[in-house]
This record gives sequence, structure tokens and C-alpha cells, in this order.
Amino acid sequence: MFDAIVVGSGMSGGMSAKELCERGLKVLVIERGRNMVHGESYTDGLRPWEVPNAGMVPEEDLARHYKIQKDSFITAPTQQYWVKDDENPYETPVGKPFAWIRGYHLGGRSIMWGRQSYRLSAQDFEANATDGHGSDWPIRYDDLAPWYSHVEKFIGVAGSKEGLPQLPDGEFLPAFGLNDGELMFKAGVEKAFPTRKVIPGRTANLSVAQPHHEELGRTSCQARSLCDRGCSYGAYHSSLSSSLPAAERTGNLTIITDQIVHSVIHDPKTGKVTGVRTIDQNTRAGKTFEAKVVFLNASTIGTAQILLNSKSEAMPRGLANGSDMVGRNLMDHLFALSVAGIFPGGPQDSFYHGRRPNGLYIPRFRNVTEAGDGFVRGYGYQGGVSRMGWRAGMGQPGIGAELKARARKLGPWFSYISGFGEMLPNPDNRVTLSPTKKDQWGIPVVEVNCQHGPNERAMSKQILEDGQAMMKAAGGIVISVAKEPGDPGLAIHEMGTACMGKDPKTSVLNKYNQAHEVPNLFITDGAAMASSGCQNPSLTYMALSARAAHHASEFLKAGTI
Repeated sequence: MFDAIVVGSGMSGGMSAKELCERGLKVLVIERGRNMVHGESYTDGLRPWEVPNAGMVPEEDLARHYKIQKDSFITAPTQQYWVKDDENPYETPVGKPFAWIRGYHLGGRSIMWGRQSYRLSAQDFEANATDGHGSDWPIRYDDLAPWYSHVEKFIGVAGSKEGLPQLPDGEFLPAFGLNDGELMFKAGVEKAFPTRKVIPGRTANLSVAQPHHEELGRTSCQARSLCDRGCSYGAYHSSLSSSLPAAERTGNLTIITDQIVHSVIHDPKTGKVTGVRTIDQNTRAGKTFEAKVVFLNASTIGTAQILLNSKSEAMPRGLANGSDMVGRNLMDHLFALSVAGIFPGGPQDSFYHGRRPNGLYIPRFRNVTEAGDGFVRGYGYQGGVSRMGWRAGMGQPGIGAELKARARKLGPWFSYISGFGEMLPNPDNRVTLSPTKKDQWGIPVVEVNCQHGPNERAMSKQILEDGQAMMKAAGGIVISVAKEPGDPGLAIHEMGTACMGKDPKTSVLNKYNQAHEVPNLFITDGAAMASSGCQNPSLTYMALSARAAHHASEFLKAGTI
């Protein structure tokens, strides 16, 4: 028997394992996908001529395997990381598409994440109580602030201190600064809109590796812009490069891969869970693993699937689901609300060195310093300003000096900003299990029923209007504007299916991320979120994981679980 089982090895699972191992617990991490080895399994070392099909995936593969992702980010070097939709089906109602974009392998989506790392604010933790949407968070910003700091110091987050209450500062490495085009954009926006700020994005890339990073074999970012292939330098935080190696050096970690968790085992006599049942993804053989504590970190929808499939005579609606809230309040950020522009008057004699791992960020201002028109909550923008050019000679006839001169000429500055808006918790947006369909391993197929509501539609309209106004204020010519948000799920920020809350009747987890009904069951992935904020959520998942691991280990020592 293990002291703790952690289901899932991604962003939250890796952090849960690290923190539990460092507190002396013997921990088993169960990953449903294949094994991956840091560095060896990546494709960031491929030279351009070694990349198949110039990086493109054949259209027949996209049509067959990647109906959800399509060609948005699937490339030949990254194809290995993304789940094939046809081999891992799920259901959605007609007219309510949801993009469940997954990565089944050791390290999970921590290998492919965008690395944007922002804290939720005091306003975010109070929002549900303030406007009445969703369950009131059982914690506040001050409860999580020290754990944000703990995680930021460990993973390494490059950023700038700005003193904004809606986007709290953290423990930062030096920021990847704005380039001249972005400084131009910043000056124009902040002059026209004094309460809005344009700042460097906050990213979990090591601008300057610290000794504790180097001890794990990590080093500073090389500004190659190959992050999506995996980073052999360990220059960005992932479970493979960072949290799992930290857990392994304690001697307390065991990892098994290719084991799909079918359900969690509950003992009705004690009211506790005793372990998990798994199915080998290759042989289909079943196994049982036992532990004193179980952490579910299988991702928002995966965790809900496991809980709902863990029903018993004592818990007929699923494990820890007396409230009927498991699977409900599914959220994802509003996404793909982009505005693009060209700046003919930008600094003509300026370029920049390297390819930074991030760009600019515009923190939330609606319903903070400016009112929202017909909606609650708010949004931020991510994007950047870059120099067009170096490609002027491609696809055009020419020869000799004239062609060389044309190829050396830089084009204008180009800007792209995209709004990330908060989606309200709504119990009708939910995950259930199919009563008739099962996957190839005999597990009920997930059904996802989720759509944007009136608040999201009103917010989307304002995001695009504000984006155009800022582009023009900075001196840009708007050349492209999105028409509507992408389908829910496309931001890959799904969360909320086993939410935290004060009231066991309206939530699944308490202030320690501990199931109200099952004292030795903890959930610290996106499922735990009571609201989404508009900030990228992975940093919050990791902070919740570290905090919950601390309390779980203390409860074990005290004999209360």
C-alpha cells in the first residue's frame, strides 16, 4: 500500500506528487498514457530538413484523427503529443460543440501548455459571492497567496511587478521585455486609455535560471520559439523537466504509465476511499492499487468521468456526488476573439534579437477601472507586435542584386491581440456519462453539454470593440477582426466540474480541496475551480495542489483521515 495515489501526471498531478513526496509520503503516480523521457522524447532537436512534410500533417490524418483540433496547432513535430479524437471519442449535442483537446502521456499537457502564468486576484475569489453566480469560494486570495509564491519560486516565472490589484504581482525572474513595436503599442494605448496597462506577459520560462533550477538540470531559455515541441533545456516548467524529477530525488516516488483509472474504490463502512481500479491501455488487464489518500488530477473532464464512474450502492450518483454537482459548472475561457493590425508608422530601423517565449499582456480593466456594458466579470488580452519581412522575396520572380535587396527589406510592424474572457459557472453546462456507449476499454463515454450564455455573448462583443479601439489608438490599421468566440474548449482551459465551496449541498470540495463526503479524497486539477477568472489557470491549479498536499500530509500525521 502507498501513502498516496496521484491520478494524472500533468500540471497539477506533477505538483501534487512533488509536494507529497517532499513531505515524506510514498507516492504512486498513475498515468493513463505512454511513458515519456525528458529530452529523449521531444522533437525540439530536429533540424528543419529533418522535419517531415515541412512540418505539415497530411490532410487525411487531420480529417481522420484530429477533427477537434483540425490544423490549428497540430504539426508534424507536435503530432505525437495530441490525442487522436477517433480513438478516444466523446459525445456532444447537435449545435453545442465542445473541443476536448487532450494529451495522454507522462507529463500530460504540461509539455504543450502556453506557459502564461497569472495569479487570480482578490476580486476573482470574491466574484461568486458578489454577483451570485456559482458557489462561493471557500478560500480567498490571502489563503492562496503564499502558495502562489511557493510555486512561482520553484517553477520560475518571468514577469514584471506592476502593482495592479486585479493582477497581483508574484515572485518573478526578470521579464522578457517588450520590443520597440510593443513599446509603441503600449504608449499609444496607455495615452488613449489611462486606466489600461500593456505589460510583458508572465511566462514560466527561465529568463535567468536559478541554482535550484540548475540542480534539476534546467537552464535558461534559449529564445528558440520551439516550446511546443518540448524543451530539452528544461527552460520552461513541465512535469517532466521540473516537478516529477523533484519528486523522484526524494526516493518516495513510483510512476506507472499505460494504466487508465476506471474508478476509485470507496469503503462504505469507513466512508473513505481505499485505492483505484485501472485498466492497462495495451493489454486491457485490470489491476487494483491501494493507498491511504487519493489525489485526482486527471484533468477537469477526466476527473469528472472517474467520479461519475465510481458509483456504488452507497453513492449511486457517483463518488462524492451527494450534491449532484459532479460534472456541473463546466467552464472554459472565451477564446479566439482576435484583432490584427498593421503599423505603417512604427519604428522603421528597429528589429529584435531571438524569439521570445511570450509577448504582451493587457490585464483586465472591465468591471475594475471601467464598467462593463451588460455583463459581469471581465477579460484580458494576450498578443504581441512583431516585424513583418525577411520573406519579401518568396514567391516572386527575381534574380541577382535586385532580389537580394528586396529580401533584405523589412516590412511594417504587425500586431495581434486576442481576448480571454471569463465564462460564468452554470450548472447546466455539464459532463455526464453515456448510458449506452463505451470506449475501447469498456469505460462509459463522456457526454459534454456546454454552451456560451448571454453574459459571454455580451462580453465577446465588447472584447472585439475594445480590441479595435486599442489597435487604432496605438496607430494601427485594423486588418482583421474575429466574428465570434471559438467553441468552448478551444482555449484548453476547461475547469469547474468538481467545484470548491462552503456548502456541501452546492459544491464537491471544501477549503482544503478535500471532498466534503470523502475525507481522504482530494481534487486539485481544473475540476476544483469555483470560477474561472480570465487569467490562464495553470498557476492556480499548481498553487491549489501544493496547498492541498500540505494539508493532506498534516491530516495523515494527525490521524484525521
